[in-house]
Amino acid sequence: MQPAPRPRPAIKIAPSILAADFSRLGEAVAEAARAGADYIHVDVMDGRFVPPITFGAQMVKTLRRWTTLPLDVHLMVAEPELQIPLFAEAGASILTVHAEACAHLHRVVHQIRELGMKAGVTLNPGTPLAAIEEVLPDVDLALVMSVNPGYGGQRFIPSSLDKLRRLRGMLDARGLAAELEIDGGVNEGTAASVVEAGARVLVAGSAVFNDTESVQQAVARLRKAIATASTPRSN
Repeated sequence: MQPAPRPRPAIKIAPSILAADFSRLGEAVAEAARAGADYIHVDVMDGRFVPPITFGAQMVKTLRRWTTLPLDVHLMVAEPELQIPLFAEAGASILTVHAEACAHLHRVVHQIRELGMKAGVTLNPGTPLAAIEEVLPDVDLALVMSVNPGYGGQRFIPSSLDKLRRLRGMLDARGLAAELEIDGGVNEGTAASVVEAGARVLVAGSAVFNDTESVQQAVARLRKAIATASTPRSN
């Protein structure tokens, strides 16, 4: 008797408001929620760790009033430990920090969790997985950057697929439940390949917020692309 096939894991879509119209961010978040988004991704940049300056805790507090979806806040900032309490108070659900920005990554991860948020860690494309290996049992989310952080609309870095596969293997081998997220260049053309490589949360900016289609149409198109992926592992 053939064993029953393992169920497909649920793939989450996290629209990045960095690509939305800044004059109507609240409405954009509401549109994404109606379209079936799972998270709202908020890119926080300080002009030090990365060149641009974008949002702060006050923006997260404002967006919290527009949606009940989890706010997936990605801190691209120097010394993130100084800002973590502000984002907890503002209503962030998941707070992700860069290993490159943390002198004491383990301490920062536990600081996030002690303040009631889920803790995420991420790596720039040129940083090896070894930089986060020791904290993987302590995190709720691991994020692979598939572009160099700082600007939206960049091309997907193909070598990110191998990094995803290796990180998926590390999580699976240890039986860890941390979500594996991908951010950068995710669109209709790359969605299936990142899911096949092991991603379970897809951050998408201009693939969701653009001038050629509604947010509802864009999310539906991404879901359709994801559905073409070869059946990934169930975790």
